Amino acid sequence: MESKRQQKVARQLQKDLSDIIRRRMGDQFRNTIITVTRVQVSPDLSVARVHISALSVDKRQKVIDYIMDHKSEIRKSLGLKIGKQVRKIPELVFIEDHGSQYASEIDGILSKLNIPPKEE
Repeated sequence: MESKRQQKVARQLQKDLSDIIRRRMGDQFRNTIITVTRVQVSPDLSVARVHISALSVDKRQKVIDYIMDHKSEIRKSLGLKIGKQVRKIPELVFIEDHGSQYASEIDGILSKLNIPPKEE
């Protein structure tokens, strides 16, 4: 169970990372919705696991690769934003979130089902 401090830092990181990623990637991935779906912070606040979701199927891997290649610059931008609020800027571990992909697959399966209407 996360402490209140972990939850507070995680919420702030989610907000700030969303803003940083949106600004940094806005021009390159114009028609792709990139979301920071969840952030988990270690008890000592030194590591943050950042779950990323990209809603464009064809650009998903390019988005993840771009984020991985620019991880140090994203962390530096984060440090400029939250440097006065925390002692140490957490190490960022980016994880691809497949939740939206699973949801669209299930939605597709459900739309193919032939369910007769309920008789009254």
